Amino acid sequence: MRKTILAFTVFTVTTMAACNEKKSTTDNNATTTTTSGSTMQSEVKDDLSQKNVVQIAIGSPDHTTLVKAVQAAELVNALSNTGPFTVFAPTNAAFDKLPAGTVENLLKPENKDALADILQYHVSLGVFKVESLEDGQILGQVNGGNITITKKDGKIMIGGASIIASVPASNGIVHVIDGVLLPPAQK
Repeated sequence: MRKTILAFTVFTVTTMAACNEKKSTTDNNATTTTTSGSTMQSEVKDDLSQKNVVQIAIGSPDHTTLVKAVQAAELVNALSNTGPFTVFAPTNAAFDKLPAGTVENLLKPENKDALADILQYHVSLGVFKVESLEDGQILGQVNGGNITITKKDGKIMIGGASIIASVPASNGIVHVIDGVLLPPAQK
């Protein structure tokens, strides 16, 4: 009887320890680390596949302000998911055009909802490549607002900002823009 209880105790402790262990698996340079909880899409490390929209922004020295804003609004995981997304990504210089103190104010925790609304106004569901954008086309944005595409002197603009580059992503496309899109004031 004593041996049975001892064996059962050892089995239980071993099983519990195994359940709480971190497990890492590596397959073709892609590493996933999990614990007894779940792993968020943004936590998956994959050095071989095409980067998602968040990873593209993180890898760009011209988008550090955007990355800080996405992190402050807690949108990293949402934008790391499957999508597909079209992200209109303002450069640091675009954020610098805003009135002094605007970015700093939006990054405060108490302004998280307003920041998230602005950032979601930069995202459309679906992939809209430059060649498919038409003058007067209206895109529905993730925040529920709409934004209009215009073509002027061969430039494609969205909400007054010019698209200056485009980068395909594993979960959509990133259009680099030279302005920050501000949603219209709600009535």
